[in-house]
Amino acid sequence: MTGLLIRFAFAAGGLWAASQLIPGISVDGVGSLVAAVFILGIINAVVRPVLVILTLPITIVTLGLFPLVINAGMLMLTATLLHGFHVHGFGAALLGSIVVTLVSWVGASTAQRIKRERMQTWKNGPREDRGGQWSGN
Repeated sequence: MTGLLIRFAFAAGGLWAASQLIPGISVDGVGSLVAAVFILGIINAVVRPVLVILTLPITIVTLGLFPLVINAGMLMLTATLLHGFHVHGFGAALLGSIVVTLVSWVGASTAQRIKRERMQTWKNGPREDRGGQWSGN
């Protein structure tokens, strides 16, 4: 559950960063930001895998760059479905998807590291050389 919350927070941070850095992306408020993250997550879970499979030949021809176009499309679809989130043009969507992807990647890495540390702690138990403190190392 903690990993999901961390990923959600980083995705929200990525959308916020994109709205601050990319001129064609804007969010009307915090509520719209949270709704955009939720909708984008659903779209990425349902629509994106189908598109990735259908566009596999194009991805091979473009040497793996076409998923950036798919991500931009997912961002534009989110803006279409939510009135408080605005993406003006494909260029803004493409740059915004790169920002969101990079920030979300950091969040996913952080969540994975925390999970790995918790599993290590659970496996090893408390360490006596640290006065009984739990350790993730």
